Amino acid sequence: MTERKQGRRSAQDAEKTKCEIMRVATELFCELGYERVSLRNISEKAGVSHSLIRHHFGSKEQIWYAISDGLHLYMEKYIRTIIQHMPADVSSNVKLYNFSVRLLAHMLEFKQPMQLIADAVRQEDALFDYFIDNSGEIEQLVFQLAEQYNDQHPEAQIKIWEIKWQMIMYAHGAASLTPFMKETWADETDSLEVCLLKHWEMYNTMMACRFQVPDEYILRPTKVSELVYEIECDLKGMSEELS
Repeated sequence: MTERKQGRRSAQDAEKTKCEIMRVATELFCELGYERVSLRNISEKAGVSHSLIRHHFGSKEQIWYAISDGLHLYMEKYIRTIIQHMPADVSSNVKLYNFSVRLLAHMLEFKQPMQLIADAVRQEDALFDYFIDNSGEIEQLVFQLAEQYNDQHPEAQIKIWEIKWQMIMYAHGAASLTPFMKETWADETDSLEVCLLKHWEMYNTMMACRFQVPDEYILRPTKVSELVYEIECDLKGMSEELS
């Protein structure tokens, strides 16, 4: 019995260590970029040996793949949450509008996913190809909404990739060009939170117009975080699911 408990504790400790390595690596990849991060950097910040990192992941590239896989699992969970909270008795244009502006709100509040995507573009083709190849399931979650919208609005067809691209532009701009965003409203505020809201409002206006959303359904938060659902990014659960 004691041996079984020790084995279970050892497995839990190993999983905890693996999660900490992923957490630290994510921070470093976002801060420095994939190319400038070494296994030594990760081991020093995580407080574990170089050999232990190799034991769990094998290489820096494999750590990045594990983070990317975990990110997809989390984003799929978050997108399902957005869809589940959509009112059932509204038309497809209102649903697509809600989906777009709420997902951008999340991307503005939690910029690490966007930073990782942008860095993947700058690095080896294999990293970006891997990320894109894993995006299919997320795409399918909203494809039906777009199809329904197009059936109901044959005069104003939409392409999901275009909506996705607009969202990426707004998320990437806020994450990578923060000083320029703050300078845009420097005469009004020095608060990053207020600037993020004003940045989101530009996208909100565009999407409300694009989807012809009635005024009563247009969201008007006082801060971006009001639109974000609290879904924990559970690295431990992700690590177990990916094992």
